Amino acid sequence: MTALESTLHVAVLMGGWANERPVSLMSGEGVAKALEERGHRVTRIDMDRNVAARIAEAAPDVVFNALHGVPGEDGTVQGMLDLMGVTYTHSGLATSVIAIDKQLTKQALVPHGIPMPGGRIVKSAELHERDPLPRPYVLKPVNEGSSVGVAIVTEEGNYGNPIARDAKGPWQEFAELLAEPYIKGREMTSAVVDFPDGPRALAVTELKPKSGFYDFDAKYTDGMTDHICPADIPEPIRDLCLDIALKAHNVLGCRGTSRTDFRWDEEQGEDGLFVLETNTQPGMTPLSLVPEQARHIGVEYGELCETIIAAALKPQEGRDG
Repeated sequence: MTALESTLHVAVLMGGWANERPVSLMSGEGVAKALEERGHRVTRIDMDRNVAARIAEAAPDVVFNALHGVPGEDGTVQGMLDLMGVTYTHSGLATSVIAIDKQLTKQALVPHGIPMPGGRIVKSAELHERDPLPRPYVLKPVNEGSSVGVAIVTEEGNYGNPIARDAKGPWQEFAELLAEPYIKGREMTSAVVDFPDGPRALAVTELKPKSGFYDFDAKYTDGMTDHICPADIPEPIRDLCLDIALKAHNVLGCRGTSRTDFRWDEEQGEDGLFVLETNTQPGMTPLSLVPEQARHIGVEYGELCETIIAAALKPQEGRDG
């Protein structure tokens, strides 16, 4: 089964210089091989500062954006491609700007009834004077993905009280951080894909790290996290996750695919479900969650890649949030 009516020349944009470069290279190579196997011509582009000239020289029918993090996920590359008049996969400029910023995402989603943790932006230097929230709480960069730079601050932790200046953590790398209450419970995620008949939430996966929490290493190191797909959760919670993921996708104006991450405190039932973020450039590596959930509903990897491209080729009036 193919999601495209003809073969195409696809430039797969990957790599770059973000913290998530290694993941992007894996995503991009996986996409490139899958598209070649399905008869498409593929040009691989490892993004550098001359990326615009290289895309113009390649003159593809469409760019498959397999970048993760800044500047491939924050609207920078999207704006460049818009100016060049090049068709590309995944979300557009405005959606990308909002979704990469966790605080802007809250401001967009919470008014639509989507539950997210409270919290506030804090100066990293202030953390060495006092806690911004009662412990336990979470500190994370405002605009990084893949759990880069996330710290959980507890009473028993080894960061100190207040946090010591020499303690290793995101406060040493970022001038500002988002502080949120820590939500105990289970880590879950749900992907949405734009199919020809409209966007659809695929499944709910529970993520069980074998140690610590679901950080960058747990996400991308084989064997460090168990993926339970479908998640062993009550049907009302499953349906609520799927409904919220689809709603977040639509409210933000996502395109192609997105993935919404949750924490669920099962002691509170439906009131214990919170959205952590919506990722507009979810991974496409062999360990990634979107391909896994697609397989669960019978969509193989190559077809998934073509489906994402097909969404990019459709007219997009009013889709970018």
